[in-house]
Amino acid sequence: MADLEKKGTPAAPTGQADGALTDELQEKLKSLDKESNTMEYAGICGKIVAALCICFSLFQIYTGIFGTLDAMIQRCVHLSFGISLVFLLCPTKKSWIKGGRFHPIDILFTVLAVIPPVYILVNYQQLILRAGTVTPTDAVVGLLGIVMVLEAARRIVGLPIVIVVLCFLLYGFLGPYMPGPLAHRGLTINQMVGHLFFTTEGVFGIPLGVSSTFIFLFILFGAYLEKTGLGKFFIDIANALAGWASGGPAKVAVISSALQGTISGSSVANVVGSGSFTIPMMKKLGYHKNFAGAVEAAASTGGQLMPPIMGAAAFLMAEFVGIPYMEVVKAAVVPAILYFLGVFLGVHFEAKKNHLEGTPRSQLEPWGRIMKEEGHLAIPLIAIIALLASGYTPMKAALAGIFISIGSAMLRASTRMNFYDIVDGLIKGARGALGVIIACASAGMIIGIVTKTGVGLKLASALVTVAAGNFMLLLLCTMLTSLILGMGVPTTANYVITSTIAAPALIQLGVPILAAHMFVFYFGIIADITPPVALAAYAGSAISGGDPLKTGVNASKLGIAAFIIPYVFVLSPQILGIGATFGGVLFTTCTAIIGMTGISGAMIGQFYCKANVFERLLLLAGGLCLIDPHTLTDIIGVAILAGVFALQYFRSKKAKAAEA
Repeated sequence: MADLEKKGTPAAPTGQADGALTDELQEKLKSLDKESNTMEYAGICGKIVAALCICFSLFQIYTGIFGTLDAMIQRCVHLSFGISLVFLLCPTKKSWIKGGRFHPIDILFTVLAVIPPVYILVNYQQLILRAGTVTPTDAVVGLLGIVMVLEAARRIVGLPIVIVVLCFLLYGFLGPYMPGPLAHRGLTINQMVGHLFFTTEGVFGIPLGVSSTFIFLFILFGAYLEKTGLGKFFIDIANALAGWASGGPAKVAVISSALQGTISGSSVANVVGSGSFTIPMMKKLGYHKNFAGAVEAAASTGGQLMPPIMGAAAFLMAEFVGIPYMEVVKAAVVPAILYFLGVFLGVHFEAKKNHLEGTPRSQLEPWGRIMKEEGHLAIPLIAIIALLASGYTPMKAALAGIFISIGSAMLRASTRMNFYDIVDGLIKGARGALGVIIACASAGMIIGIVTKTGVGLKLASALVTVAAGNFMLLLLCTMLTSLILGMGVPTTANYVITSTIAAPALIQLGVPILAAHMFVFYFGIIADITPPVALAAYAGSAISGGDPLKTGVNASKLGIAAFIIPYVFVLSPQILGIGATFGGVLFTTCTAIIGMTGISGAMIGQFYCKANVFERLLLLAGGLCLIDPHTLTDIIGVAILAGVFALQYFRSKKAKAAEA
């Protein structure tokens, strides 16, 4: 574990004040999060981009209020706006941009990218009448559309997802040459283009359908929550509640980042948003820079696991599994509690181990005053939970949340939004959705190839065969696949791939469908803190000035729950509420919480007092027993933890007596 940082070490990187990032650091962070690394234009070009964003957001709000259009038309308009903005905001080369104007090549790309979806809109009726028949013109236009989506994905999502999609496309062509059960008849260009671009089974498939309805509106909702100053409220209230405790600033980071996850679906964005404040605070208190960055990385990554508004992949899960989104939220509650509790306890034990105190209460603003002045900002979150729980669709709930967030901000002059703030929210919402839109369109092509060739079931069967019927080995293979994909592919696309390939293998062996999908969902997200490629950890280390790899290792220790809990809810789905009563879920949660205490103590090397290697092994074993929801293992776990506690208590008492 990280030791205390030497006194005299700067609390923040050179040129960085609390809450402020240098231009150099901002550029470094943008390179880690391609979705936010977009151009800012001035003059007429800036107005064109703003106008497109405003029109895009208003279109989504309009269809949310008055009903969506025909599926293909809705998705075509959605993609047209999204892909045109990507080519304008992610230029071929930033060095080509002179005087804040569009480069002619990027304008050409924008026009070419818009032609294919517009072609579908113009010829929609004819395309329906000749369904299954692809004309030469259709083939050219469809091929252009596929190429443009891949180029847009390269620009705003990254090269790894392009490589993955190309591998699936090649598989579609090379079917006759594939070995054994992977072989198929192969697809012609016309067959592939027709299926991937002119049906709702490819680019315009379920992922883009979900994006064009409620994912966009939830992102827009998050943009307005950010505009109201809710992020500052989260930090303020977390500081008031936990800032005084041992290791207070680190606990503030955990609480605020968990709450921040409700307004941002990006781990890196969460790190940047709250880490610029919390990481310098942690370093000043005495946390080592590698540990400070790790706390923020682990907590921010968990934001995508935090109900009620989880990452975009959670909305896709509801569609793929065929259940209401609220059921996904209910299933995610206990695992999310255990995850953040694990991080919180890790921070607590590290503070106790190194005798780190919190901020004196006298220096903290009372939580009552904060609630009085800023508490109204939480109304939209409370409202959206109530709406989802009462049976509203996610789209209607998100739409209502947008208007409620604007209305609640008007309750006090200090948070009131003017006309320009409201318009800016429309712009930021549209810009924030671009990465998800293109990732969904790209992931749709993967689904299209899977459904056309039947490779999903083949790969699932192959995984079962490779595992030789060994259930734990299959889980391990699935975990590694999700983690490896998550290192280069965004969570949304990662989930789409693993849910169509790996999840069916788990289902074949009797795992409940929701548990199987939640398993791959978890590991796709936790890849952000898993070395060697841990984007959230890299972002945290960029702010703290620490080593990215060491930060990633510390973050993995703090987020250990995310590596354990998925195995638990696959082996015992009761933790997700599957086949369990409320009392059973409550009891399981309580024992799991005690178990996480033991596991966190083992990771940090601190329980009642500093733990030796043997005690850490016992804490780990006892914690794992308690997380496993069975009576016998619970009894064994309690006995082990109680034994370690007693052993440390009497040793500590004896040491104090000797000192006296």
